[in-house]
Amino acid sequence: MHITSQPAILYFGTPVVLVSTVNENETYNLAPISSVFWLGWRCVIGMGAASKTVENLRRTKQCVLNLPSVNEVAAVDRLALTTGSDPVPEPKRRRGYRTEKDKFALAGFTPRLSDQVAPPRVEECSVQLEAEMVVIHQVAEEDEKSRGRIVTIELKIVRVHLDETILVEGDPDRIDPDKWRPLMMSFQKFYGLGEQVHASTLSQIPEHLYK
Repeated sequence: MHITSQPAILYFGTPVVLVSTVNENETYNLAPISSVFWLGWRCVIGMGAASKTVENLRRTKQCVLNLPSVNEVAAVDRLALTTGSDPVPEPKRRRGYRTEKDKFALAGFTPRLSDQVAPPRVEECSVQLEAEMVVIHQVAEEDEKSRGRIVTIELKIVRVHLDETILVEGDPDRIDPDKWRPLMMSFQKFYGLGEQVHASTLSQIPEHLYK
């Protein structure tokens, strides 16, 4: 039996992404998010408009999307309740956030130079996507309570880095989902993917036809 419900959030299950950007003083910011989806080589992320990541993207128009696996969950969790903003934006202050200037050091991650953009990649992440910002959209502008608080950002992926251990053997352009175990978030809790539950008809379409 279904009932009508009003959950505070609708995070039914999405990958965790670490967004690296460059601060105004040339240091690095690293923000964990889980509002993200891809279409081809375009990506859309959602964030609070007052976040340091959004501030940096507005200024530099570059970032790297680093996808951690389940193996990096403890390091990712060390970034929880931190922000690169100083002072802490009021909505985050109420939730217990604190300013953290060196998030790479806090998490224990290693920054690596990117090829096409200024922000660094996270060495420990098996998937690293260098990206350039295309456009920022305000979200929920018709809602007086939410107006100006949330944005979505369209990104263009310009370079993909993949760890060889998650690739289909003999094919540098295909990820093997049986080897890749992305870190997932569902209703503020961490999960990993399990075994394939059913054969997919879509998997019969050769991946190169999507290019």
